[in-house]
Amino acid sequence: MGSINNKVVWITGASSGIGEALAYQLNELGAKVILSARREAVLLEVKNKCKFPHNVSILPLDLTDFDSLETITQKAFKIYDNIDILINNGGLSQRSLIVDTKFEVYQQMIDVNYLGTIKLTKHVLPFFMAQKSGHFVTITSLMGKFSSPYRSGYCGAKHALHGFFDALRMEHEKDNINVSIICPGFIQTNVAKNALTGDGSALQKEDNATENGMPVNECAQKIISAIKQKRFETYIGGKEKFGIYLKRFFPKILHKVVMKSKVR
Repeated sequence: MGSINNKVVWITGASSGIGEALAYQLNELGAKVILSARREAVLLEVKNKCKFPHNVSILPLDLTDFDSLETITQKAFKIYDNIDILINNGGLSQRSLIVDTKFEVYQQMIDVNYLGTIKLTKHVLPFFMAQKSGHFVTITSLMGKFSSPYRSGYCGAKHALHGFFDALRMEHEKDNINVSIICPGFIQTNVAKNALTGDGSALQKEDNATENGMPVNECAQKIISAIKQKRFETYIGGKEKFGIYLKRFFPKILHKVVMKSKVR
């Protein structure tokens, strides 16, 4: 198992939830951490809560501002002269029926969850190739492996990430570049509260599954373990993880289970 100590780790979506929890734990393990998200003031709060804030830098970014990502990537690599691990964690969820969802909401799902992540990854890739090392860690979701009602746009974007990063792993194994796909299930974060509804407004309420999910610190621990082991794909959560295997071997049974669960 590899070590995190002295590694340089760039985390997107670091202002809350899984990204924030990863920031604290990676910093405590001795990593030098670059925190990115849209809200600079919140990133500064996260930095100040870290055990070793002198090993934390903040670099605001908006994944949908595609034209800015190349310059931001250059700035990121100049902070510590290299980056060992990019954790693609920035994202946004959705809660609405297909018939009620505006096309613009689907566009936003793709821009934030897929295209922004791909654009940033493409800018980081040449640096990883030049240094003959690097590790892309992309936080998708169990919803990237099977679907659920009310999450059509979110599921579609997360499924797309799997296709891209599996290909990236195959193309750049020769360059000593690792790719890990992390698939969390129900985790105690604000993902549901911040989810977009059909008209693009935030849901602003919690759902029972998320509220009763895995504590975010436990999720972060499991992600770090997967990073150390350079695992290809990791599933994190409770009984919802079994949906992966039902989808593969018994898709009709999975359909019935999801429909009975009334997850929203």
